[in-house]
Amino acid sequence: MSLGKCVDIHSMLYYKGFYYLLGTQLGFVFQVYMACQSMLIVLIGAIPEYHIEQGDHSNYEELIKHVTFTEDVNSIVTEWFLLKQQAYKVSLAGSLFFAGVLIGNVFFGPLSDKIGRKPVFLTALFFEVVFGYATAFAPSYEVFALSRLLVGLMNGGMSLVCFVLTQEYVGKAYWAMTGTLTNMTFAVGIALFGALGYYIRPWRTLATAANSPGVLFFLLCVSLPESPRWLYSRGYTEKAEEVLQYIAVRNGNSNAAAKVKLRMCPGSVKTGNQGNNGPGFLDLFTHTVLRWRTVVLMYVWYSCSLVYYGLTMNASEDSGNRYFSVAMYGLVELPAYPLCIYFINKQWAGRRKTMASFLALAGLSCLCTMLVPVTAGALFNATSLALLGKLLVSAAFNIVYVYTTELYPTAVRNAGLGVCSMSCRVGGILAPFVPSMRELHTSMPFLVFCLSGISAGCLGLLLPETLNKPVTETLDELSSPAYHRIVETKVGS
Repeated sequence: MSLGKCVDIHSMLYYKGFYYLLGTQLGFVFQVYMACQSMLIVLIGAIPEYHIEQGDHSNYEELIKHVTFTEDVNSIVTEWFLLKQQAYKVSLAGSLFFAGVLIGNVFFGPLSDKIGRKPVFLTALFFEVVFGYATAFAPSYEVFALSRLLVGLMNGGMSLVCFVLTQEYVGKAYWAMTGTLTNMTFAVGIALFGALGYYIRPWRTLATAANSPGVLFFLLCVSLPESPRWLYSRGYTEKAEEVLQYIAVRNGNSNAAAKVKLRMCPGSVKTGNQGNNGPGFLDLFTHTVLRWRTVVLMYVWYSCSLVYYGLTMNASEDSGNRYFSVAMYGLVELPAYPLCIYFINKQWAGRRKTMASFLALAGLSCLCTMLVPVTAGALFNATSLALLGKLLVSAAFNIVYVYTTELYPTAVRNAGLGVCSMSCRVGGILAPFVPSMRELHTSMPFLVFCLSGISAGCLGLLLPETLNKPVTETLDELSSPAYHRIVETKVGS
């Protein structure tokens, strides 16, 4: 059976049966857990209002004896008195988490392409739960900070593998929908975490409650099968057939199970020899087609992150309830996802043009933000423009996730996502430093965000369109003349 036929059956088996519900919808709900871990430091590192009494402040030990917290908040700040010269430790814990995410993106992506999606995903999930409890019961700040680094390491790799695994559980026709729903659920998870923090105030209890769903998810995910697409691309044709047949039977479609028969994937690694001979990380930069594709995607991901966090910082300047602010941080993204689903599936728009348009519009909103005053109560002000820009860049972020999975062959898909996500984290790290450019000129920070968004949108137009195009499984397919004839039809569209 040809690969095209296989994909059609694969889509049918998952879309209507039990394993579609278990494999994809479980992946959606799982984003809530990852969102809680990502946003944890925002609430458990909350700095309450405090008053320092008159006295001997010659050293830090004497200083903390005269500190009185005037707000009923329980956090790592109140427990370990992370104030004044120790206040940097709160930001450091957050930075360590995202540093771990960056490392996890680079390490786990290629590893899952080598040894499989399921073992890497389950291993990372197991240790994230373990390190998550280490965060909740940390006896000191040093243990707490180390646990956040390790949680980030596992979270970074697991989030990518989970996203790719969810995509590969269904046919390409549903990738835009599943990818969008996955990112939308993450935004909902941020809002739910704000509500959870409102009702659970002690930081150790909150950390435990946010981490505990991971145990349930691990037990449920143990029963999930390996990705048939990955098995097929690595030359495990018989195992891929067994997985598809098993799924068909579980879905009550025994007739389809008997018809599943795959031919050897051209250019795939032969069974039993995939250890050192298969494609990997270096192919992203040495392969003729992938080299420039990877460079462009890395810049697009970097710009998405830079503009996203830059606008978030601007929107977060409004004072208010911290739990409501966390919830709004997620809810403001929700309108972006229906827009994504609508535009990226239209032939006249597609993935490429829609992503470029949202990035450019987000950049322009940054430019407009500095031209209007911050007027409280006015509908059209700098804050509303910043939130509009965040909505637009959230839409671009969602599209680039889906788009990237379609641009990379199955054999190096996780490696590609890992490298792109790494550049994304770099953008997030640099974003807080851009506002300091106000010393050069008040409009300089927004000009940087504007140019980043517009330039990324223009570069994104150099990428090929993937709407209604076949997904490649191996590097050989990507290099084949037949594949390029299909892709080049975008020029006439």
